[in-house]
Amino acid sequence: MTTPIFQRRFVVIMLLSIPVAHTVAAERTSVPPNRLTLESVASRAVSYLRTKGQAEDGSYSAHLGPGVTALVTTAVLRSGRSVDDPLVARSLKYLENFIQRDGGIYQTGTLYRNYETCLTLVCFQEANVAGRYDRAIRAADEFIKRLQWDDGEGKDPSDTSYGGFGYGKHGRPDLSNTSIALDALIAAGNDATSEHLRRALVFIRRCQNLESEHNTTPHAAKINDGGYYYTPAASGKSQAGETANGGLRSYGSMTYAGLKSMIYTGVGPEDPSVIAALEWIRQHYDLGSNPELGQQGLYYYYHTFAKALHALGKDTFQDANGTLHDWQEELVAELAHQQNDDGSWINPTTRWLEGDPNLVTGYGLLTLSYCRKTGR
Repeated sequence: MTTPIFQRRFVVIMLLSIPVAHTVAAERTSVPPNRLTLESVASRAVSYLRTKGQAEDGSYSAHLGPGVTALVTTAVLRSGRSVDDPLVARSLKYLENFIQRDGGIYQTGTLYRNYETCLTLVCFQEANVAGRYDRAIRAADEFIKRLQWDDGEGKDPSDTSYGGFGYGKHGRPDLSNTSIALDALIAAGNDATSEHLRRALVFIRRCQNLESEHNTTPHAAKINDGGYYYTPAASGKSQAGETANGGLRSYGSMTYAGLKSMIYTGVGPEDPSVIAALEWIRQHYDLGSNPELGQQGLYYYYHTFAKALHALGKDTFQDANGTLHDWQEELVAELAHQQNDDGSWINPTTRWLEGDPNLVTGYGLLTLSYCRKTGR
């Protein structure tokens, strides 16, 4: 298994038993044995991207902006293709066209400068052979830091926006964008001592349904189940809705994003926030749905699920029923079961662009990249 970000020994409180697996793709009567291997599944997905997904200019779903191309290219690189492979080289050349004078890497006029820059920085770092993208990465790192909600936006640590990152569209930060920004800041060489990661931790803690000295927001004690939701800023929002008392419901993808982000910012296993998040996770372990959201955002969920558990550094986890899960093997099997005949993945529940096979196939490949064990 790839070395986790922090070599810590986690005493893990872990995960509920998997429900009977079901697929969002067409039902199949059987899955050939070779489809249940990671490399076979990944190879078929890359073949789809090569033959059907990529446009002549190297882009993937260009109408959605360069972020999709960056995400998919990162996924292809992590699947073993080199920077000299024509599939990768075309996409890198395409992405280079979006490098801006202010250091960002985004489409002119976009509302998603943070999202596009972060995904492209991660891609360029993955492709940074012989320092070819050093300058672009440094400039993008500084650009992203300027987008953080802090004193530059007139926010002090008492404000619920403080430390987060968001879309320009909504004018407030959220945990999804903050998680993506942390991926980019880590890829650029920042670590838990960075002032920007420390500020981000202030925001991340406030996205958790856990009342504590770090989280005294009005929402913290209304549910208090240890899970995470979308944002506490601007009156707060959860994509899973609210409880009768105005609590913001925790849900799967944000809880894994929150856990991963705490690990990235140096929070250890003994911290009550980590313990509470793991307790929520063990009660909601599920590969058939994004807990509390059903099929919405399922493949984004798989990606955050895999990234968070990989960061924990454990191959197996015990759920609340006492069942020990090899989460990597289970994810590979589930993705093999859901994979379409042409090698792609797609979510019939199309919210958050998951009706786009290029984006969803990118998510699938990235998920698989966290499932490789030594000797697999």
